[in-house]
Amino acid sequence: MAGRKTSWGGRLLQDGAPGGPVLRLVVRWLRRPLLPAARLWRRNIQLRVVATTLLMSLGVVVLLGFVVIGAVRNGLLETKEKAAESQSAGGFAVAKDKVGTPVSSGSDDPASGGRGSGSSVSWRNDLVTQLASSGQGAFYVVALGSASSDSASSNRGPRASGYVDPRASVPQSLRDDVDAGTGAFKTYTSIKFTDGQEAEPGLVVGTRLKDVDGQSYQLYYLFPLAQEEKSLTLVKTTLATAGLFVVVLLGAIAWLVVRQVVTPVRMAAGVAERLSTGVLRERMKVTGEDDIARLGEAFNKMAQNLQVKINQLEELSRMQRRFVSDVSHELRTPLTTVRMAADVIHEARVDFDPVTARSAELLAGQLDRFESLLADLLEISRFDAGAAALEAEPIDLRQVVRRVIEGAEPLAERKGTRIRVSGDEQPVVAEADARRVERVLRNLVVNAVEHGEGQDVVVRLAAAGGAVAVAVRDYGVGLKPGEATRVFNRFWRADPARARTTGGTGLGLSIAVEDARLHGGWLQAWGEPGGGSQFRLTLPRTADEPLRGSPIPLEPEDSRAARERARTEATAGQTQGNRLSTVPTPRLDRSTLPVPPSAPARPRTTGPAASPAGLPGGGGARVVGHFGEPEPGARPGAERPDDTAREMLAETSEHETSEQEGSARGR
Repeated sequence: MAGRKTSWGGRLLQDGAPGGPVLRLVVRWLRRPLLPAARLWRRNIQLRVVATTLLMSLGVVVLLGFVVIGAVRNGLLETKEKAAESQSAGGFAVAKDKVGTPVSSGSDDPASGGRGSGSSVSWRNDLVTQLASSGQGAFYVVALGSASSDSASSNRGPRASGYVDPRASVPQSLRDDVDAGTGAFKTYTSIKFTDGQEAEPGLVVGTRLKDVDGQSYQLYYLFPLAQEEKSLTLVKTTLATAGLFVVVLLGAIAWLVVRQVVTPVRMAAGVAERLSTGVLRERMKVTGEDDIARLGEAFNKMAQNLQVKINQLEELSRMQRRFVSDVSHELRTPLTTVRMAADVIHEARVDFDPVTARSAELLAGQLDRFESLLADLLEISRFDAGAAALEAEPIDLRQVVRRVIEGAEPLAERKGTRIRVSGDEQPVVAEADARRVERVLRNLVVNAVEHGEGQDVVVRLAAAGGAVAVAVRDYGVGLKPGEATRVFNRFWRADPARARTTGGTGLGLSIAVEDARLHGGWLQAWGEPGGGSQFRLTLPRTADEPLRGSPIPLEPEDSRAARERARTEATAGQTQGNRLSTVPTPRLDRSTLPVPPSAPARPRTTGPAASPAGLPGGGGARVVGHFGEPEPGARPGAERPDDTAREMLAETSEHETSEQEGSARGR
């Protein structure tokens, strides 16, 4: 136990430096109780207004209190100084006049050593007593000898009235000023007593005079400031009480005023939240005719108009979905008839001339594509109508991936692409609809092969926690920023000027994302220009179980490694062209990938451990090309000469095989 304490203490000393883990832990511990208050402060405007009003009012009251107290103190002291100067001037005049008054012989002190000395001591005592008799606590009188006289004779020592300690009550600086100058001098001091009384603040006024013996002495008047101090304390108490009452009153007024404004705003926010959830009949209660009432009326009118418009849009959307569904169903009968006739013509094409035979082949290919588009439209209409049903059962995604790869192998061989599988050592089981999951993965794998530019495509499986995931990685042209959210839109293309010539319908990824949502899962995309792309399908292990993460990160590890490598090269002084403006495409070494002659290449490599750190969303963008639109300038149905038809057939002959495979994929 002691060893543990020592180890922890050493680690604490090591981590206790600024920015260390211990400091961060302490900051987090101190912030934890403040988080609710900070959240309340951010969300409650009434609290902010009232608190701001209280603080500003308190500041004004404190400032006003300082000004008033300063003015009262200066007034009291000024009045006291004037009264003290007047009183002391009269006393100094009496002392000067008393110099000519003879001293009685009964006052002689034989022990004093002479008549002059005894008469001076008696004269000072009588003077202090006479001057202090008219004060009676309003002031005290102190007589001090000058510096030369104090040192010459101890009989001319200090004399004071009212048990005042003369030397402790009269500052030495004032005594020096009085001894060196003429006239009256004054200063503030603390009056101290010899009988145990508490010291009190006072004002002392003094001057230098001559006694009956012609010796210099100092005469001081000490005026206590206890009464002024009590008056100032009363003023402070009154101002503090009144200020506190004013601050509380202003806070209550601010709370009432802000409440009248905030309450309708809160009601409007609540009504808006309920409107956003689909409760379109919610309205605000309007009372009065003020600005808040007009705001409520305008809000209700806006809500009414929104309800009307939303109802109209919903009705229009229902009509459009019904129209698409009805047209799709109605087209199936004539399409079946045309298919039968086209099959007959296609089978008899060997007896036709080359142009007619080629037309029969193109007719069959375009009919396949038409059927694929019609099937996708019917599937989309089911999703729009909410009629799509999920037939979930426990399936092993490895088997689904094998079927998808076997179906995409002819296209991969023609493109020069090898499809690798990683993470299929252990079963990857989830409750899902096998048909829909296979359709999603088929779209992802075919897209990766189409846009992989002949490089390898990696299919990775992983399971962790309550989720399973399948990621399809290619190293093709990649994606531009900002396209990740648009790639799943219907009929969206990365390059609008590019025509669809590979048989895709433009609805494959739209259907795939709807299939993922039907499972309660995620279908997400990541990509970067020149660095390839990755699609990730995440499904819950158990149906209706919410997802909290994905076992596979959305951004591939090789992409992060390539960026780190490029950043290291840039900091090491590489040329400007070697910096990470475009992530280099990692070329896989195919020499280490043995491929069986009758099966897709699937080396059983151990992938990294699955971590549920990949959360929804991610950086990058996704671009998937859609094909099959007529080229600009083409006029469907226009008559062409035989030589023009031959040229058109020759131009499209190189795309025939990809068109047929694209229609079979349901792209």
